[in-house]
Amino acid sequence: MRRGPALRWSGLTGPLLAWALFFWLVSAQELWRRSLTRLFPNVSTPIYERGTLLDLTGQHLALVGLTMGLVVVVGVGLGVWATRRAGLAFLPLVNNLTTAGQTFPPIAVLVLALPLLGFGQKAAVTALFAYALLPVTRGVILGLQSVPAEVQDAAQGLGLSERQRLTRLEWPAALPSTLAGIRTALVLTVATAALAPLVAVGGLGVPIIAGLGSDNLALILQGAVPVALLALLCEWTLRVVERVLTPWTAR
Repeated sequence: MRRGPALRWSGLTGPLLAWALFFWLVSAQELWRRSLTRLFPNVSTPIYERGTLLDLTGQHLALVGLTMGLVVVVGVGLGVWATRRAGLAFLPLVNNLTTAGQTFPPIAVLVLALPLLGFGQKAAVTALFAYALLPVTRGVILGLQSVPAEVQDAAQGLGLSERQRLTRLEWPAALPSTLAGIRTALVLTVATAALAPLVAVGGLGVPIIAGLGSDNLALILQGAVPVALLALLCEWTLRVVERVLTPWTAR
């Protein structure tokens, strides 16, 4: 029996409750202070004092949101264009360029971006964008190319235009792999954004970098634990959204 839309969307209750619990956790500054003080009684600075964990989380999410917005728009656009007649000749180039973004580690991309863009958000977004573009673009291309040629020929024989074939035939087939690519890119971006403080951008990487610089494990944990929880939450939430938006793939 197929589930109705309302019933499918009700599956988001668990992730929503988990997000509420996550934001409560990062806002409980005193809880972090007491817990890390007990774990590391000999550390004079068990938590990051120059900003609350909630503020750092907001900065992290803002950076991830901006990057992912650009990645989705450009990645989906590139994937669609490269599989149309106008861009088919450039498909190998698109694949090579997007793959090049993940050839180098994120920190290397940050270093390469510094001479051109300097310190700040532009360098961080550029590095994260280059690193996250591949999964989205590849997901779109593989999904659009998954429609058999005989089905394409049949649709063309029925008089469907190229745009109609894209919207009615190819895009539904490409949606599962596209959403999977977006999910992968999001998790990568959440984790990699912890390096943003290296170019003077805030986020949950700030206490991690500060802890690494001062050999303070308490500060490292204060940043690393929320980053890990955030990545897990994003992965879980998008998996639920995928099941809601592509019910025909459910087993």
